Amino acid sequence: MATDFKSIPIIDVSALLAKCDDPKMGEDAGVMEVVKQLDRACTEAGFFYVKGHGIPDSLLQEVKEKSHKFFELPYEEKSKIKLTAAAGYRGYQKVLENITKGVPDMQEAIDCYRELKPGAYGEVGKILEGQNQWPLNPPNYKEMMEKYINLCTDLSRNIMRGIALALGGSPYEFEGDRAGDAFWVVRILGYPRKPSENGVNDIGCGAHTDYGLLTLLNQEDGINALEVKNLSGKWISAPPVPGAFVCNIGDMLKIYSNGLYESTLHRVINNSDRYRVSVAYFYETNFHTAVEPLDVCKLRSGKVDQDEADKKVERAVYGEHLVGKVLTNFVF
Repeated sequence: MATDFKSIPIIDVSALLAKCDDPKMGEDAGVMEVVKQLDRACTEAGFFYVKGHGIPDSLLQEVKEKSHKFFELPYEEKSKIKLTAAAGYRGYQKVLENITKGVPDMQEAIDCYRELKPGAYGEVGKILEGQNQWPLNPPNYKEMMEKYINLCTDLSRNIMRGIALALGGSPYEFEGDRAGDAFWVVRILGYPRKPSENGVNDIGCGAHTDYGLLTLLNQEDGINALEVKNLSGKWISAPPVPGAFVCNIGDMLKIYSNGLYESTLHRVINNSDRYRVSVAYFYETNFHTAVEPLDVCKLRSGKVDQDEADKKVERAVYGEHLVGKVLTNFVF
Protein backbone atom coordinates (compact mmCIF):
# COMPACT_ATOMS: atom_id res chain seq x y z
CA MET A 1 0.00 0.00 0.00
CA ALA A 2 1.38 3.41 -0.99
CA THR A 3 2.26 5.86 1.79
CA ASP A 4 2.84 9.60 2.09
CA PHE A 5 6.25 9.27 0.49
CA LYS A 6 8.02 12.55 -0.30
CA SER A 7 10.60 11.29 -2.78
CA ILE A 8 11.50 8.25 -4.89
CA PRO A 9 14.27 5.99 -3.51
CA ILE A 10 17.39 5.11 -5.54
CA ILE A 11 18.46 1.45 -5.48
CA ASP A 12 21.80 0.12 -6.70
CA VAL A 13 20.98 -3.37 -8.03
CA SER A 14 24.52 -4.38 -8.96
CA ALA A 15 24.80 -6.88 -6.08
CA LEU A 16 21.53 -8.52 -7.17
CA LEU A 17 22.65 -8.77 -10.79
CA ALA A 18 26.00 -10.30 -9.79
CA LYS A 19 24.18 -13.27 -8.22
CA CYS A 20 21.00 -13.37 -10.33
CA ASP A 21 21.77 -16.79 -11.87
CA ASP A 22 22.66 -18.40 -8.54
CA PRO A 23 19.78 -20.52 -7.13
CA LYS A 24 21.11 -19.65 -3.66
CA MET A 25 21.10 -15.91 -4.32
CA GLY A 26 18.71 -15.44 -1.40
CA GLU A 27 21.53 -16.44 0.99
CA ASP A 28 23.83 -13.64 -0.15
CA ALA A 29 24.01 -10.60 2.15
CA GLY A 30 24.48 -8.12 -0.71
CA VAL A 31 21.49 -9.52 -2.58
CA MET A 32 19.31 -9.41 0.51
CA GLU A 33 20.17 -5.75 1.12
CA VAL A 34 18.90 -4.96 -2.38
CA VAL A 35 15.82 -7.14 -1.74
CA LYS A 36 15.10 -5.21 1.47
CA GLN A 37 15.27 -1.92 -0.42
CA LEU A 38 13.02 -3.24 -3.20
CA ASP A 39 10.44 -4.40 -0.66
CA ARG A 40 10.42 -1.02 1.06
CA ALA A 41 10.14 0.88 -2.23
CA CYS A 42 7.34 -1.32 -3.59
CA THR A 43 5.44 -1.12 -0.30
CA GLU A 44 5.83 2.60 0.32
CA ALA A 45 5.79 4.16 -3.16
CA GLY A 46 5.48 1.59 -5.95
CA PHE A 47 8.28 3.58 -7.63
CA PHE A 48 12.08 3.51 -7.39
CA TYR A 49 15.16 4.43 -9.40
CA VAL A 50 17.54 1.70 -10.50
CA LYS A 51 21.27 2.30 -10.93
CA GLY A 52 24.08 -0.24 -11.31
CA HIS A 53 21.92 -1.97 -13.93
CA GLY A 54 24.71 -2.64 -16.44
CA ILE A 55 23.07 -1.15 -19.55
CA PRO A 56 25.61 1.27 -21.08
CA ASP A 57 24.82 4.94 -20.61
CA SER A 58 25.88 5.46 -24.23
CA LEU A 59 22.98 3.25 -25.35
CA LEU A 60 20.49 4.99 -23.04
CA GLN A 61 21.52 8.30 -24.62
CA GLU A 62 21.56 7.00 -28.21
CA VAL A 63 17.99 5.72 -27.89
CA LYS A 64 16.79 9.18 -26.80
CA GLU A 65 18.89 11.09 -29.34
CA LYS A 66 17.73 9.02 -32.32
CA SER A 67 14.14 9.23 -31.10
CA HIS A 68 14.48 13.02 -31.02
CA LYS A 69 15.61 12.91 -34.64
CA PHE A 70 12.56 10.86 -35.62
CA PHE A 71 10.11 13.19 -33.87
CA GLU A 72 11.74 16.19 -35.59
CA LEU A 73 10.76 14.81 -39.02
CA PRO A 74 7.76 16.20 -40.95
CA TYR A 75 4.45 14.47 -40.24
CA GLU A 76 4.37 13.08 -43.79
CA GLU A 77 7.57 11.15 -43.05
CA LYS A 78 6.50 9.97 -39.60
CA SER A 79 3.10 8.84 -40.87
CA LYS A 80 4.77 6.26 -43.13
CA ILE A 81 4.65 4.02 -40.04
CA LYS A 82 1.25 5.23 -38.82
CA LEU A 83 -0.44 3.18 -36.10
CA THR A 84 -3.63 1.52 -37.33
CA ALA A 85 -5.80 -1.41 -36.30
CA ALA A 86 -4.67 -3.24 -39.45
CA ALA A 87 -1.04 -2.84 -38.31
CA GLY A 88 -1.79 -4.54 -34.98
CA TYR A 89 -1.89 -1.21 -33.12
CA ARG A 90 1.84 -0.83 -33.78
CA GLY A 91 3.52 2.29 -35.13
CA TYR A 92 3.42 6.08 -34.93
CA GLN A 93 0.65 8.19 -33.48
CA LYS A 94 0.57 11.97 -33.63
CA VAL A 95 -0.15 14.39 -30.78
CA LEU A 96 -3.63 13.96 -29.20
CA GLU A 97 -4.18 10.48 -30.69
CA ASN A 98 -3.37 8.64 -27.45
CA ILE A 99 -6.23 8.64 -24.95
CA THR A 100 -5.93 8.28 -21.17
CA LYS A 101 -9.27 7.78 -19.41
CA GLY A 102 -11.12 9.47 -22.23
CA VAL A 103 -8.85 12.54 -22.51
CA PRO A 104 -6.38 13.06 -25.41
CA ASP A 105 -2.73 13.31 -24.31
CA MET A 106 -0.25 15.98 -25.40
CA GLN A 107 2.24 13.45 -26.74
CA GLU A 108 3.32 11.64 -29.88
CA ALA A 109 4.71 8.13 -29.83
CA ILE A 110 5.87 4.96 -31.51
CA ASP A 111 4.18 1.90 -30.02
CA CYS A 112 5.58 -1.60 -30.36
CA TYR A 113 4.92 -4.99 -28.80
CA ARG A 114 6.53 -8.37 -28.71
CA GLU A 115 5.72 -9.77 -32.14
CA LEU A 116 3.03 -12.48 -32.25
CA LYS A 117 2.75 -15.34 -34.70
CA PRO A 118 -0.71 -15.54 -36.32
CA GLY A 119 -3.03 -17.58 -34.13
CA ALA A 120 -0.57 -17.81 -31.24
CA TYR A 121 -3.06 -16.41 -28.74
CA GLY A 122 -6.37 -17.12 -30.46
CA GLU A 123 -9.03 -14.46 -30.79
CA VAL A 124 -7.81 -12.46 -27.79
CA GLY A 125 -4.38 -11.82 -29.30
CA LYS A 126 -5.56 -11.37 -32.89
CA ILE A 127 -5.74 -7.56 -32.76
CA LEU A 128 -2.06 -7.33 -31.77
CA GLU A 129 -0.73 -9.66 -34.46
CA GLY A 130 1.78 -8.11 -36.83
CA GLN A 131 5.31 -6.82 -37.08
CA ASN A 132 6.57 -3.70 -35.38
CA GLN A 133 6.86 -0.66 -37.63
CA TRP A 134 10.29 0.89 -37.20
CA PRO A 135 11.35 4.11 -38.96
CA LEU A 136 13.99 3.93 -41.69
CA ASN A 137 15.06 7.45 -40.72
CA PRO A 138 17.18 7.82 -38.63
CA PRO A 139 19.23 4.89 -39.96
CA ASN A 140 19.69 1.69 -37.92
CA TYR A 141 16.89 2.63 -35.54
CA LYS A 142 15.38 -0.87 -35.62
CA GLU A 143 18.70 -2.56 -34.79
CA MET A 144 19.36 -0.14 -31.94
CA MET A 145 15.91 -0.61 -30.43
CA GLU A 146 15.98 -4.40 -30.67
CA LYS A 147 19.31 -4.47 -28.83
CA TYR A 148 17.92 -2.09 -26.20
CA ILE A 149 14.73 -4.14 -25.74
CA ASN A 150 16.69 -7.36 -25.27
CA LEU A 151 18.79 -5.73 -22.54
CA CYS A 152 15.71 -4.30 -20.83
CA THR A 153 14.05 -7.73 -20.91
CA ASP A 154 17.03 -9.37 -19.21
CA LEU A 155 17.29 -6.59 -16.63
CA SER A 156 13.58 -6.74 -15.83
CA ARG A 157 13.66 -10.51 -15.37
CA ASN A 158 16.50 -10.15 -12.89
CA ILE A 159 14.86 -7.31 -10.94
CA MET A 160 11.73 -9.47 -10.73
CA ARG A 161 13.85 -12.20 -9.10
CA GLY A 162 14.70 -9.69 -6.40
CA ILE A 163 11.03 -8.69 -6.05
CA ALA A 164 10.05 -12.36 -5.78
CA LEU A 165 12.45 -12.71 -2.86
CA ALA A 166 11.07 -9.49 -1.36
CA LEU A 167 7.58 -11.01 -1.37
CA GLY A 168 8.91 -14.07 0.47
CA GLY A 169 8.93 -16.50 -2.45
CA SER A 170 11.66 -18.21 -4.45
CA PRO A 171 13.64 -16.09 -6.95
CA TYR A 172 11.74 -17.81 -9.76
CA GLU A 173 8.12 -17.06 -8.79
CA PHE A 174 7.70 -14.88 -11.89
CA GLU A 175 9.07 -17.36 -14.40
CA GLY A 176 7.59 -20.57 -15.83
CA ASP A 177 3.84 -20.29 -16.42
CA ARG A 178 3.71 -16.78 -14.92
CA ALA A 179 6.34 -14.88 -16.91
CA GLY A 180 8.79 -17.41 -18.33
CA ASP A 181 7.61 -16.36 -21.81
CA ALA A 182 7.18 -12.71 -20.88
CA PHE A 183 5.27 -10.36 -23.13
CA TRP A 184 6.61 -6.82 -23.46
CA VAL A 185 5.44 -3.40 -24.64
CA VAL A 186 7.56 -0.38 -25.59
CA ARG A 187 6.38 3.22 -26.03
CA ILE A 188 8.83 5.77 -27.44
CA LEU A 189 7.33 9.07 -26.35
CA GLY A 190 7.72 12.69 -27.39
CA TYR A 191 6.21 15.52 -25.34
CA PRO A 192 6.01 19.00 -26.93
CA ARG A 193 7.44 21.91 -24.97
CA LYS A 194 5.04 24.20 -23.13
CA PRO A 195 3.16 26.66 -25.33
CA SER A 196 4.74 30.11 -25.16
CA GLU A 197 1.38 31.87 -25.32
CA ASN A 198 0.14 30.73 -21.90
CA GLY A 199 3.16 29.12 -20.27
CA VAL A 200 1.18 26.00 -19.27
CA ASN A 201 1.17 22.78 -21.23
CA ASP A 202 -1.75 20.40 -21.47
CA ILE A 203 -1.32 17.04 -19.73
CA GLY A 204 1.33 15.04 -21.56
CA CYS A 205 -0.09 11.80 -20.14
CA GLY A 206 -3.05 11.67 -17.79
CA ALA A 207 -3.02 9.94 -14.42
CA HIS A 208 -2.88 6.16 -14.84
CA THR A 209 -1.34 2.94 -13.57
CA ASP A 210 0.67 0.57 -15.76
CA TYR A 211 -0.71 -2.79 -16.82
CA GLY A 212 1.94 -5.43 -16.24
CA LEU A 213 4.71 -6.37 -13.80
CA LEU A 214 7.49 -3.78 -14.06
CA THR A 215 8.20 -0.60 -16.05
CA LEU A 216 11.67 0.74 -16.92
CA LEU A 217 11.55 4.40 -17.93
CA ASN A 218 14.51 6.04 -19.66
CA GLN A 219 13.88 9.77 -19.09
CA GLU A 220 15.32 12.82 -20.81
CA ASP A 221 17.97 14.43 -18.58
CA GLY A 222 17.29 17.88 -17.20
CA ILE A 223 13.49 17.98 -17.61
CA ASN A 224 11.16 17.38 -14.66
CA ALA A 225 7.84 16.12 -16.00
CA LEU A 226 6.94 12.80 -14.33
CA GLU A 227 4.83 13.02 -11.17
CA VAL A 228 3.71 10.25 -8.80
CA LYS A 229 0.68 10.47 -6.50
CA ASN A 230 1.18 9.63 -2.82
CA LEU A 231 -1.45 8.44 -0.34
CA SER A 232 -2.42 11.99 0.63
CA GLY A 233 -3.10 12.86 -3.00
CA LYS A 234 0.00 15.01 -3.45
CA TRP A 235 1.93 14.81 -6.72
CA ILE A 236 5.59 14.01 -6.04
CA SER A 237 8.17 14.86 -8.71
CA ALA A 238 10.26 11.99 -10.12
CA PRO A 239 13.05 13.97 -11.83
CA PRO A 240 15.52 12.21 -14.12
CA VAL A 241 18.63 10.75 -12.49
CA PRO A 242 21.35 10.50 -15.16
CA GLY A 243 22.19 6.89 -16.02
CA ALA A 244 19.32 5.49 -13.94
CA PHE A 245 15.93 4.06 -14.86
CA VAL A 246 12.76 5.10 -13.09
CA CYS A 247 10.96 1.84 -12.27
CA ASN A 248 7.40 1.25 -11.15
CA ILE A 249 5.20 -1.76 -10.58
CA GLY A 250 2.06 -2.47 -12.57
CA ASP A 251 -1.44 -3.86 -12.13
CA MET A 252 -0.42 -7.51 -12.52
CA LEU A 253 2.18 -7.29 -9.75
CA LYS A 254 -0.41 -5.64 -7.50
CA ILE A 255 -2.58 -8.74 -8.01
CA TYR A 256 0.29 -11.20 -7.50
CA SER A 257 1.25 -9.43 -4.26
CA ASN A 258 -2.36 -9.55 -3.03
CA GLY A 259 -2.32 -5.78 -2.67
CA LEU A 260 0.88 -5.66 -0.61
CA TYR A 261 2.45 -3.71 -3.48
CA GLU A 262 0.53 -0.89 -5.16
CA SER A 263 0.52 0.11 -8.83
CA THR A 264 0.74 3.84 -8.15
CA LEU A 265 -0.97 6.58 -10.15
CA HIS A 266 1.39 8.77 -12.16
CA ARG A 267 1.18 11.42 -14.87
CA VAL A 268 3.37 13.55 -17.14
CA ILE A 269 3.25 17.35 -17.45
CA ASN A 270 6.00 18.93 -19.56
CA ASN A 271 6.15 22.57 -18.51
CA SER A 272 9.69 22.86 -19.84
CA ASP A 273 10.64 25.00 -22.82
CA ARG A 274 12.33 21.89 -24.29
CA TYR A 275 10.83 19.01 -26.22
CA ARG A 276 11.01 15.90 -23.99
CA VAL A 277 11.67 12.30 -25.07
CA SER A 278 11.22 9.30 -22.80
CA VAL A 279 11.29 5.59 -23.59
CA ALA A 280 9.07 3.30 -21.55
CA TYR A 281 9.70 -0.46 -21.51
CA PHE A 282 6.96 -2.57 -19.90
CA TYR A 283 7.81 -6.09 -18.71
CA GLU A 284 4.69 -8.22 -18.55
CA THR A 285 3.53 -11.73 -17.73
CA ASN A 286 3.01 -14.46 -20.31
CA PHE A 287 0.16 -13.28 -22.56
CA HIS A 288 -2.31 -16.00 -21.52
CA THR A 289 -1.43 -16.03 -17.82
CA ALA A 290 -4.35 -16.00 -15.40
CA VAL A 291 -2.94 -13.73 -12.70
CA GLU A 292 -3.96 -14.30 -9.09
CA PRO A 293 -2.34 -13.70 -5.69
CA LEU A 294 0.71 -15.78 -4.80
CA ASP A 295 0.13 -18.14 -1.87
CA VAL A 296 3.04 -16.57 0.01
CA CYS A 297 1.36 -13.15 -0.34
CA LYS A 298 -1.95 -14.50 0.96
CA LEU A 299 -0.06 -15.71 4.02
CA ARG A 300 1.65 -12.33 4.48
CA SER A 301 -1.66 -10.51 4.33
CA GLY A 302 -3.40 -13.06 6.56
CA LYS A 303 -5.88 -13.93 3.81
CA VAL A 304 -5.35 -17.53 2.72
CA ASP A 305 -8.87 -18.71 1.92
CA GLN A 306 -10.51 -15.52 0.71
CA ASP A 307 -14.14 -15.59 -0.33
CA GLU A 308 -15.47 -13.24 -3.01
CA ALA A 309 -16.54 -10.58 -0.51
CA ASP A 310 -13.16 -10.52 1.22
CA LYS A 311 -10.71 -10.37 -1.70
CA LYS A 312 -7.99 -7.76 -1.53
CA VAL A 313 -7.57 -7.73 -5.32
CA GLU A 314 -9.32 -9.09 -8.39
CA ARG A 315 -7.92 -11.74 -10.70
CA ALA A 316 -7.14 -11.03 -14.36
CA VAL A 317 -5.94 -12.69 -17.55
CA TYR A 318 -3.11 -10.42 -18.66
CA GLY A 319 -3.80 -10.57 -22.43
CA GLU A 320 -7.46 -9.71 -21.93
CA HIS A 321 -6.49 -6.82 -19.61
CA LEU A 322 -4.00 -5.46 -22.18
CA VAL A 323 -6.34 -5.77 -25.17
CA GLY A 324 -9.13 -4.06 -23.25
CA LYS A 325 -6.80 -1.11 -22.62
CA VAL A 326 -5.48 -1.00 -26.20
CA LEU A 327 -8.98 -0.87 -27.69
CA THR A 328 -9.80 2.29 -25.71
CA ASN A 329 -6.42 4.05 -25.90
CA PHE A 330 -6.26 5.31 -29.47
CA VAL A 331 -8.12 7.60 -31.80
CA PHE A 332 -7.20 7.64 -35.52
